[in-house]
Amino acid sequence: MTLKEFYLKNYPNDELGQSINDIEFIQLLHAVHSSDDVYEVIGVYDSVVRERLFSELANILNVDYDIIYYAWKA
Repeated sequence: MTLKEFYLKNYPNDELGQSINDIEFIQLLHAVHSSDDVYEVIGVYDSVVRERLFSELANILNVDYDIIYYAWKA
């Protein structure tokens, strides 16, 4: 499932979902661990969208949200 598919399915009333890039979660994980601009990778410059996608990435990886968040901030 792509970021966009996930977001539109789970947050259908959030208009920002249509602007999310149609990429896989593995690409988001790569962005978290690199110097890539996570917001640019996502395609939306909104912290609520980022948090929701980070939360799902944490679920996929079976880790706590903080692991994803602090890896991004490192």
